[in-house]
Amino acid sequence: MSSLELMDDPSLAINGNYSYDSWYIYEPIGAQDDMTPDVIENCYPTIPYDLYHTCMAPVSLAIMLALALLIKRKNLYQNCLDGAPGLLSPVNFLEEEGNNELTVAVFGILFSSLCVLVLDNNPLPFISNSSTHNREYWKIMALLYYPALYYPLVACATVRHRAGYFFGCLLSWCHCVVQIWQTVECPQSSKIYRYYSLLSYLPIILCLILLSLWYPVRLVKSFRWKKMVDTEVPGSSYYEEYLKNILAKRAPKRSAIKTNPRLLSRLQSYLRSYIYTPEEGFQVPLKLVLSLAMTVIAVYQVALLLLVAFVPNIQIVRLGMTKEVTALFVQFGLVPTDNPLGLPGDKELETIKHYIWSLEVCFISSLVISCLLTLCMLMKSLVTHRINLKRLYQGAIEDVFHCSGKLRPSQQALVCWMCFASFQAAFACLGLLIQHIVIFICIVAFTFLVAIPLQSGTNMHLFKIVENMWPFWLTLVVAVIVQNLLTHYCFLERSHPVKELTNRRALCIVTYLLFPINVLVGVLAGVWRMVISALYNTVHFCQLDVCLLSHGAEAFDPGYRTYCHYLKIEVSQSHPVMKAFCLLLLQLHSPKGLEGLQSGDLEEGVKLMKTQKLSSRASKYKQNRARWYLVYTLLNNPSLLPYRKKALSDARANGMQTSPLKP
Repeated sequence: MSSLELMDDPSLAINGNYSYDSWYIYEPIGAQDDMTPDVIENCYPTIPYDLYHTCMAPVSLAIMLALALLIKRKNLYQNCLDGAPGLLSPVNFLEEEGNNELTVAVFGILFSSLCVLVLDNNPLPFISNSSTHNREYWKIMALLYYPALYYPLVACATVRHRAGYFFGCLLSWCHCVVQIWQTVECPQSSKIYRYYSLLSYLPIILCLILLSLWYPVRLVKSFRWKKMVDTEVPGSSYYEEYLKNILAKRAPKRSAIKTNPRLLSRLQSYLRSYIYTPEEGFQVPLKLVLSLAMTVIAVYQVALLLLVAFVPNIQIVRLGMTKEVTALFVQFGLVPTDNPLGLPGDKELETIKHYIWSLEVCFISSLVISCLLTLCMLMKSLVTHRINLKRLYQGAIEDVFHCSGKLRPSQQALVCWMCFASFQAAFACLGLLIQHIVIFICIVAFTFLVAIPLQSGTNMHLFKIVENMWPFWLTLVVAVIVQNLLTHYCFLERSHPVKELTNRRALCIVTYLLFPINVLVGVLAGVWRMVISALYNTVHFCQLDVCLLSHGAEAFDPGYRTYCHYLKIEVSQSHPVMKAFCLLLLQLHSPKGLEGLQSGDLEEGVKLMKTQKLSSRASKYKQNRARWYLVYTLLNNPSLLPYRKKALSDARANGMQTSPLKP
């Protein structure tokens, strides 16, 4: 039916069902829907956001100053006021301090605040009703303000003092109580979706609850211990455990006949590569733990934003669908109709609602699949990180980087090490978005081109194309099969131990005759190559340990380059064997053992050498045993040899004796 006939139809007059007033889908139909965004009134909590930040910012600054005056850097200016105060370090990424959950919680708060900041109209809490022209400048200021605001939450733990734990309790409790109070008072907001603000602040609340429990526990433990907490060397237990694990005598593996089928064993090993299981004697570095946690939060925030931005709106469209709007889909042939005049009825209206519902299901399904796929790739990356770190610890540089070299810090390597966790979170956000778009398009195409036509028996366009082109597809399939059969039975001589070509004249004739068909086969192969490479890059986009470019072009992949430089800094500066031997030699040098050591003594490589001979026979035995351990470690870890030679050559400059020690 043409559009002119529709206009002449009295049942669909312009002044009737086709009036412009009935085309607004947001017009209330019956009862007001809960998802309509304009029914939410503005909520003002008892403690406004600007007042909360106005009070907490000076409190955080005062706590930082108090800790800086209380915990002095006694290594500098010891004769001046018993040490000079200095800025507290938030976290030592190159040491195993045992505060991973605290660091993850603070960085989770910081990253979640960044996610909320991007979509906020007032990015800086002190300034409300900011203009659009100046909003970007306030966002830049907010990127610097939030790290400074939450700086004391992590710095209070690094001082390893009761005062720091007490201030950490106060700060975490204040932040947690205010955030929960504001959320309970105003759970709904008019931004995107009524519960989006509540759901986006959920990671912040959980991290603050973790901090509110962590600091009191540490404070109670500090009072329970007889000695001060700062006498412990951070990571000493892990370094000793790692050294004992690699020096332990292991029984040789017995060669046994495998009872499992070959295919089953391959499947098990493949699935095992996607599942990370803790390994005795190995601990994941703090940077990797941070990147894992930030990626999980990034997946949650992006998935939440996509879900609340699409699903409520598509539900409003489905509920507001009318026969007038259905007539447009009927005219374009998107909705089949049994009416000879082409007028939409109740059946056509239900059909278009079913189509919209199918689109909603496709969106949610693709979002779930992309989230699970991202988490699986992240788990596989964690397994790969452990394998690469263990290889580099053993000096197998070529097995990881596919080229020989030395693991030395450089300017570019240090910058990449600083950006590693941030890059991982950013790549996870972009990877999830790209995966969702690709998977959504594929599911929608399958649903509307295959599933729905098979269910309803209409719109069989894809099946008609395949039916009309079946001779072409059959020709290509037969050509590929014939070439494989001829190659197997006619063109290869299998009687000899080494396969040789035979019937070369027939081979050349068949190659010439099948050239046009092979061109068409090549077109299909090229399309398949493009599709499979796009899918592979889409799936592995969030993995920094996988290079998306060919061999030789790894330098142009910023993610893989950052990962490689991160490994260089991590191995060269935090080798667990080197740390363990520093602890052993320091323990022999100190009369009190590990109790008399400070956490900064590990960084002093000069103390690896003895300055005086030990008188007791037992101490000499321990010294000889430690030296033999050193020889064994250097033989099994060649990457440590340059640092050992450098320490010996620089001994005089460091004020130590230059006579070499015999192993």
